[in-house]
Amino acid sequence: MSKPASNPFFEADFSKLMDVSKMMDMSKMMGEFKMPAFNFEALMNAQRKNIEALTAVNQAAFESIQSLARRQAELVRQGLEETTGMMNAMMSSPSPEDKVLRQAEASKAAVEKCMANARDITETLTKCNAQAMETVSNRLNEGLEELRDIIKTPGRAVAA
Repeated sequence: MSKPASNPFFEADFSKLMDVSKMMDMSKMMGEFKMPAFNFEALMNAQRKNIEALTAVNQAAFESIQSLARRQAELVRQGLEETTGMMNAMMSSPSPEDKVLRQAEASKAAVEKCMANARDITETLTKCNAQAMETVSNRLNEGLEELRDIIKTPGRAVAA
């Protein structure tokens, strides 16, 4: 009688095919690899300074956003007061021609004031961005100097 057909892959013992312990003797492989002396304290000190710089930039950005929000709220308040005054003056005008003339003058003044306010806000944002970029750039330069010192003298800690 013949044996029923079976799948040879289910019967194979793959553990005999590959002995991972012989293929990758880690002690032999790592024996030739030597890690140079490295100053982890200096690296940690540099990372601490990076975090301090990032915190300073974030704090300055937060304060700038608060300042801009207060300024915009003030501008909205002023705009509403001026609009109310303009509407009262326009309504008290005796003739339609005078009303149109006052509305044109008020519109021109509103556009000029809006442009001046936009310019002021843009200058403030530009100044804040420049300060943030200066902080980041200074820290980047310091970090590169620290890295150069760490690489040159691995056993010496970089001054705080």
